[in-house]
Amino acid sequence: MFRSARHIYAQLIDDDSSSTLIAASTLSPELADLEGHRGNIDAAKAVGRLIAEKAASKEIKTVVFDRNGYLYHGRIKALADAAREAGLEF
Repeated sequence: MFRSARHIYAQLIDDDSSSTLIAASTLSPELADLEGHRGNIDAAKAVGRLIAEKAASKEIKTVVFDRNGYLYHGRIKALADAAREAGLEF
């Protein structure tokens, strides 16, 4: 996960091959109808649901959540909770 003041980004990365399997962000075409500020908790929830849906379509069920040193609260917690609710396990 990466965050900025304006957007939220999430990726599923295969560490063995150092490649990105799936990516989602507030800039993704699937979230084009997202209203309001794209760096808030509601946007983080939308990105969390989207990354979980994309993972399910590639039959990825379990991941390791690396918050990259960010505290587990606010937008990061919202993204993780939404991904869990959408079926992603970590």
